[in-house]
Amino acid sequence: MSFMQARKNPLGWFELHVSDMDRACLFYSAVFNQSFSPLSYPEASVEMRMFSGDMSFYGTTGALVKHPSTEGVLMYFSCEDCETEQQLSMANGGRIFKSKCNMGSNGYIYIIGDSEGSAIGLHSFN
Repeated sequence: MSFMQARKNPLGWFELHVSDMDRACLFYSAVFNQSFSPLSYPEASVEMRMFSGDMSFYGTTGALVKHPSTEGVLMYFSCEDCETEQQLSMANGGRIFKSKCNMGSNGYIYIIGDSEGSAIGLHSFN
């Protein structure tokens, strides 16, 4: 069985473009209890900090990337109850782009804005 056949999740990495690295790290630490480590990049002008995680497990981890554009890919963070992370995001400088939406048997989602204005999704089955 190949690696891709064994891997159940199609997403293998993500990068969020941010304009203020320290502020973004504080936001993601407060809302998702994440820690960050510096990540080297071939171009010295690019600053990256990797989300905590273990690349040997299924699923994904990714990085914050200091970049002039805050446009990026919408991705969904798995949550026990997306209402909790939505409330934490509001308390830490976030905003709501789409209120809690029932996706039937696929659970519930919110689309929120992080501290940098990037849209991110929250997903839970509660």
